Amino acid sequence: MKQLDTLIEDIYSAIEPLCQGESLNITDQELDNFAESMKQAIVSWARPSKRDSSFNIRMSNVGRPVRQLWYESKSETKNVVNPPTMIKFLYGHMLEEVLLMLVRAAGHTVTDEQKEVEVNNVKGHMDCKINGEVVDVKTASSYAFRKFKYGSLAEDDPFGYLAQLAGYEEAEGTEEGGFLVINKETGELCLHRPEDLDKPNAGIKIKNINKALKRATPPEDLCYEPVAEGTKGNMRIHKNCNYCPFKFKCFKDVNDGEGLRGFKYSKGVTYFTKVIAAPKVEEVL
Repeated sequence: MKQLDTLIEDIYSAIEPLCQGESLNITDQELDNFAESMKQAIVSWARPSKRDSSFNIRMSNVGRPVRQLWYESKSETKNVVNPPTMIKFLYGHMLEEVLLMLVRAAGHTVTDEQKEVEVNNVKGHMDCKINGEVVDVKTASSYAFRKFKYGSLAEDDPFGYLAQLAGYEEAEGTEEGGFLVINKETGELCLHRPEDLDKPNAGIKIKNINKALKRATPPEDLCYEPVAEGTKGNMRIHKNCNYCPFKFKCFKDVNDGEGLRGFKYSKGVTYFTKVIAAPKVEEVL
């Protein structure tokens, strides 16, 4: 069996003949398998299974901040995904299938695709195993890709990818897996295998989430602390709070009880938790 450490090198080597104007040796059976995988990706996207509308802890959200999960569990409003995001989901699924095709073409073994796993009654479906290790397949922008390429994901992991991987590995009894990532803007690939210390204990994390969700009030610790904006004492919400649908509830007591104040800059609206000197731009609701 090939080693996971050489995965990217092996994929590039397998593709190298194309760079020289030569053909790849892909069998009809391999083409048929890929076509079927692509078909299933489109079917899964176009015909999603119906889920319980109530909030549930899932392996895909155990890594998100506990305070955010608390607000989501209490919310009666369903988060609606817009059409552009649905299109992004589609080509994300399709790129994942392309990546797994390349993995196989490079002589590595892919198993356990979409296998259901469970930790402390929390279920999830892992992408696959490659050479016996759990691997999460990701498509990323150039900005997000750098976090995987240079190993800085643990410093900025707003979607909880590390906890998700740790949960799959705990369920499978493995610990040497990682993330196979494609930069969707350039086609560059990388394999990020995080250190053990960067991966949280999924079982303990799930217990802490369950405990927090039973509270009548949200956990006191903010998901992300406000950061300074300028030099005059103004404070704004962290960048990871910008797209959170619960930011106005979460920060309802700031600015002496007025709540968040938004100011419209050329790059978009910035929300302030403390305004000492009002920015010289339009204030919006």
